[in-house]
Amino acid sequence: MDLIVSAATQIATPLTLLAIVAGTLVGVIVGVLPGLGSVIGLTMVLPFTFSMPQIPAIALMLGVYCGSVYGGSITAIVLNTPGTPQSAATALEGFPMAQRGEADLAIGWVTTSSTIGGLFSVLVFVLAGPSLAAFSLQFTPIEYFALGLFAMTCIAGVSSGNLLKGLTAGALGVLLATVGNDPVTGDLRFTFDSFQLSAGIGLIPVIVGLFAFSEMFMRVLTIDRDGPPPEQMRVGFRMPPLAAWKGRLGMLLRGSLIGSFVGALPGTGAATAAFIAYSEARRASKHKDNFGKGEPDGLVACESANNAVTGSALVPTLSLGIPGDPVTAVMLGALVVQGIAPGPQLFANHLDLIYAIFFCLIIVNLAMFAIGALGASLFTRVLRIPEPILIGLILIIATVGAYGVNGNPFDVWVAFIAGVVGVVLRHFRFPVAPIVIGMVLQPTIEMSLRQGLILTHGNFWAFFERPIAAILFVITALTLCWPLLRKGYARVKR
Repeated sequence: MDLIVSAATQIATPLTLLAIVAGTLVGVIVGVLPGLGSVIGLTMVLPFTFSMPQIPAIALMLGVYCGSVYGGSITAIVLNTPGTPQSAATALEGFPMAQRGEADLAIGWVTTSSTIGGLFSVLVFVLAGPSLAAFSLQFTPIEYFALGLFAMTCIAGVSSGNLLKGLTAGALGVLLATVGNDPVTGDLRFTFDSFQLSAGIGLIPVIVGLFAFSEMFMRVLTIDRDGPPPEQMRVGFRMPPLAAWKGRLGMLLRGSLIGSFVGALPGTGAATAAFIAYSEARRASKHKDNFGKGEPDGLVACESANNAVTGSALVPTLSLGIPGDPVTAVMLGALVVQGIAPGPQLFANHLDLIYAIFFCLIIVNLAMFAIGALGASLFTRVLRIPEPILIGLILIIATVGAYGVNGNPFDVWVAFIAGVVGVVLRHFRFPVAPIVIGMVLQPTIEMSLRQGLILTHGNFWAFFERPIAAILFVITALTLCWPLLRKGYARVKR
C-alpha cells in the first residue's frame, strides 16, 4: 500500500501532469498528420527527456505513445486518410459514417473505444504483466508464423464480398513488401538494378498513396457529385447513446483482449491487432451485412484493439527488456537514459516505478479522451472547407508526410504511383485495404517461416507438432471455412 501511495504522490506533481497533457496532445497531433506516427513523435520529444526528472520524462513518452496511436483514427474518419498504419482498419467504417454526415458520432465511438481499450491494457499490464511476459517467451518463430497466417485471414473480412479480388490485392501487398534486401541472405530482390529500390518500398508512402492520394484523385473526378455537402456534415464530438452500446460491450471486450494479447508478443504491433480484431468483429457481429458501410461494431473492435496494445506492449519491454517494435525500442532507449534497467528484476525490485507507470497510463488515457472530445470540433472542422481547397491542402500534407518519413523524394513518387494504382483498383472494385494488410504482415510471416524451417531442418510438418501453432492453424482453417460450413449447414437444414 505504501508503494501505491508513493507512486500516486510522484504522479500528482504539476510537472508530471503537465508532461502527461502535453505529451498526449503532441501525440494526437502527430497521429493526425499522415505519415508521421508514434516513432517520429517519440523521437521528436526524446531530447526533452534528457534534462527531465525520471517520472515526468516517462509520462511525456507515454503520452506521445498513446496519443499518436489514437490520433490516426481522426483523419481516417474525416478524410479517409489513416494517420498511422493501424488506423487503416478504422477508415473502413469511419469514413462511410462521415459521408453520411456522422463524423462526430464516429469520433465518439473511436474515442470511447480507444480509451476503454487503453485502460483495459493498463489492468493487463499490472495484473498479468509477468505471467504474460513468461507466456510470450513460448512463442518461437513457428508460433509467429501461425499468428501471421491467422492475421492474413483479415483479408477475407475486408474484401467487400469478392474474396478473389481481396486475395489478389493482398498478394500485391505481399509482393511489394518483398522488394529490397532478403532478410536472411541479404541479397537484393525485385530491385531491377535500381538503387532506390534496394531499401525496399516503404509502408507509409504506400498507405499515403493508396488512401490519401487515391481518395483525393477520386474526389477530383467526382467533385460535388457524391456525399453530403460539407456544410451539412456534423462536426465535433457526439457520445454514442447508452442504448447503442447494448450488444457491443462484448465486441469492446473482445477487441481489448485481442489487442492486449497481440501487444504482449514482440514483433507484432497495433496494426496486426487492429486487423485481427476487425476480422473477428465482422465474423461475430449481428450487423455483419452492414460492414463496409459505416458499422460501429468495426470501429469499436479495431480501436479498442489497437489502443489495448499500448499497455501490453510495455510488458515484454519492461519485464524482459525486449522491445516488440520500433516504438517500444525508442521507449526502451529513453528508459535506459533515465537510469532504468528493464529486465526480470524490474517488477521485483522497483515495484514503485511500475505503479507510477500504471498511474501514468491511466491519466494518459483519460487525457486522451478529454483531448479527443474537446478538440474534435477543430479536427472535423476541415469538413467545412470548400472541397477544392480541402483537396489541395490534403495533397500537400500527404506529400509532406510521405517525404518526411525518410527525407527521400523517391517516397513521394511511390505515394503518387500508389495513388494512381489505388484509383484504378477502386474503379474495378478491388479493395485496397488488403494491400496494407499484406505489407504489414509479410515481414513477420516470411522471417518467422524461414527461421522456423531452419529450426526444423526444413520439415514444415513439424510446425504442427507445436501445440500453440497447431491451435492457431486450426483457428485459421475454421475461420476460412466457416462461411462454407455455415452455407452447407443451412442447406442441410432446409
